[in-house]
Amino acid sequence: MKRVPRELLEFVENYGTFYVIGHKEPDGDCIGSQLALASFLKRQGKNVSLLSAGPFTRTEVMPYEHRFSQEAPEEKASERAAGFILDCSSLGRIGSIAQTLPSVPLAFIDHHASGEASGQVVFIDDQAPSVTLMVLALIEALGQAPTKEEAEYLLFGLSTDSGFFRHIDETGAETFAAASRLIAAGASPKKAFAQMSGGKSLLSRRLLGEILARTEPYFDGRLLVSFVNLEDQNRFGQASRDSDMVYQLLFGVAGCEAAMVIRQESETDCTVGFRARDRIDVGSIAARFGGGGHRLAAGALIRGKIEEVRDKLIAAFESSMPEE
Repeated sequence: MKRVPRELLEFVENYGTFYVIGHKEPDGDCIGSQLALASFLKRQGKNVSLLSAGPFTRTEVMPYEHRFSQEAPEEKASERAAGFILDCSSLGRIGSIAQTLPSVPLAFIDHHASGEASGQVVFIDDQAPSVTLMVLALIEALGQAPTKEEAEYLLFGLSTDSGFFRHIDETGAETFAAASRLIAAGASPKKAFAQMSGGKSLLSRRLLGEILARTEPYFDGRLLVSFVNLEDQNRFGQASRDSDMVYQLLFGVAGCEAAMVIRQESETDCTVGFRARDRIDVGSIAARFGGGGHRLAAGALIRGKIEEVRDKLIAAFESSMPEE
């Protein structure tokens, strides 16, 4: 991981009030980062507002929804106020929060290579497995250690973004060392796994079956593609989404190099999730359609119906497929 910039340490010291903001449709890494950083800042005597545009559709983050506001409180908009933008590099990703956010200095902390961060301080490390580890690095760079509660938030975010360490390869010694420090501080891997994998509805398991049943192989099975239509959304509900398990199951198929799930969100738009094993840069493919993310995990919002979106994306994958 990159060294925490001195400017970020000074940013924490120079302001007394902070808005701690994450991206819309938050995941575990986003929420864990916000909660841990907010707790740490409060321990430093700072005033803190936790902001998220939501929606909190993922079962693992739903219990935390009540901790967040969708509007920045006006009374905290002073010359001593500043904002942290976590787990995204663009104000466009924070949704409706941008409409109420006062004009304050901003610091971006993100591990996605895409985005156009233009804050007073920018700390981006696309080699970091999660933003929670970047927040841990910030806490430690300030000469402190996380509390038990903060360690739990940080391990939760790391666990969700790493697929409970499935995505950590031979370069991950630093990640496991950091996880060890979080466990020493009182965080439980068992609890983190239960948070990210438990609490699912029976309908969500049935939807998984539907997604798997309609999966189609392309390029001799190296790309697996499935979809969720509007009828599925009505039948199974938003709470039935479980993207991590879908990709985990698809990557269990022999020969699969990449997987893509298209969701018809409305009559006019689809969201698309991309995952790759190691040889395909799905982040660059998503970027061609206005999306972004990591090299091995990305997403995009694309106008159109499932069939036309699928055809465009398969054509985009063709030039990115590695030779066998």
